[in-house]
Amino acid sequence: MAIKRTKAEKKIANDKKLCALLDEYTKVLIALADNVGSKQLQDIRRGLRGDSVVLMGKNTLIRRCIKVYAEKTGNKAFDPLMDLLVGNVGLIFTKGDLKEVREEVAKYKVGAPARVGLVAPVDVVVPPGNTGLDPSQTSFFQLIKKGDKVGSSESALLAKLGIRPFPYGLKITNVYEDGSVFSPVVLDLSEEDLVEKFAAGVSMVASLSLALSYPTLAAVPHMFINGYKNVLAVAVETDYSYPHADKIKEYLKDPSKFAVAAPVAAAGSGASAAPKEEEKVPEPAEESDEEMGFSLFDD
Repeated sequence: MAIKRTKAEKKIANDKKLCALLDEYTKVLIALADNVGSKQLQDIRRGLRGDSVVLMGKNTLIRRCIKVYAEKTGNKAFDPLMDLLVGNVGLIFTKGDLKEVREEVAKYKVGAPARVGLVAPVDVVVPPGNTGLDPSQTSFFQLIKKGDKVGSSESALLAKLGIRPFPYGLKITNVYEDGSVFSPVVLDLSEEDLVEKFAAGVSMVASLSLALSYPTLAAVPHMFINGYKNVLAVAVETDYSYPHADKIKEYLKDPSKFAVAAPVAAAGSGASAAPKEEEKVPEPAEESDEEMGFSLFDD
């Protein structure tokens, strides 16, 4: 017969377990556990077994344990977690890839009936087909939209049809990693998205730096080019001379050279095939197959 532990012994055991997790893991997923049953939670634990641990408990006890852990070890990196322990939430400690763990958790969703008064988490549509109801019972057919409260008629209809429209499971609300807390939306960003956002940020910094005439790494190349353009403009308007400016002055004196230079530049980039076609000598009209060294017909 198992010995029943006292409340104090349970508290000590829970503190020891949580402190061990804080020592071992640096990544935590904060999950909302509303309407999640014990069987469903067991399936999630089984699916994550190996590199992740699901911890459910009273928020006050977990906060106290984190606070005591910080005082004993001097490690306050987990303090941001205390502000996230609001409502019916659980902690998933993991060593795996955060995105993959979140996707694994999302697999364990269970359909729940539409109870009266519940706020619909998704739109509900009755699929087409035979409902098995007589015409007098179809008068209360209604749809439920996301955010609406479920009424008695909608609840009765879905119950008669055997539809459990609301999928419930652990919902990841926040992500903790090495002292930082961020939205799970960040996990959906690809490398291309990050590069695009970084490029947009660099562009904004360069624009602001140019507007303020304040040198930054992003703006310096543009400043050099703009400075060179100014020097070139002064040289063109004055007698100051240097090779590139002299060439520009020559073109400005004789604009027809611009028209000559454009085809030459194009020819260097791939238009060289055109002159060869002009030099192509047309074949004699009366040339026979025998003169070409072969015949179209076997002897």
